[in-house]
Amino acid sequence: MAGVRWNPLRTGSGAPHIVCPMSDATPTPEQPAGEQAPDFAAMARDIAEVPAVEVIVTVAVNLMSAAAVKLGLTEEGDEHKDLDEARKLVHALAGLLDAGATEISSFHAAPLRDGLKSLQLAFREASVVPDEPGRGPGEKYTGPVYG
Repeated sequence: MAGVRWNPLRTGSGAPHIVCPMSDATPTPEQPAGEQAPDFAAMARDIAEVPAVEVIVTVAVNLMSAAAVKLGLTEEGDEHKDLDEARKLVHALAGLLDAGATEISSFHAAPLRDGLKSLQLAFREASVVPDEPGRGPGEKYTGPVYG
């Protein structure tokens, strides 16, 4: 994994991206200049239209991306590297995929599991003292990960 840079879109999952809507509300006199009141009703309507599978996949991709940054796998390299934070993110991703596996199709689950395994291996490689097999981040859910 040395020299590999993370690209969450490389997995080819075809997962759609959810974008939080921006409010079109105009500021009221009580609001400071430059701030707009969020239109929570519109946001609720927008999120209500998003299928649960898309929400699960989007959260998983966000966890993957954040973990990759904390593992130093982005273009910035070690600038944001923090293995303690990466461990938490990888563990959370593994838990989400374990819990959501029956809810999302294998079309979505397979590339997410591949991405998780890549992150687990990158974590093992980045660790000065690697965890024993079965004790790494997320391995509680996935079982031991070997290179």
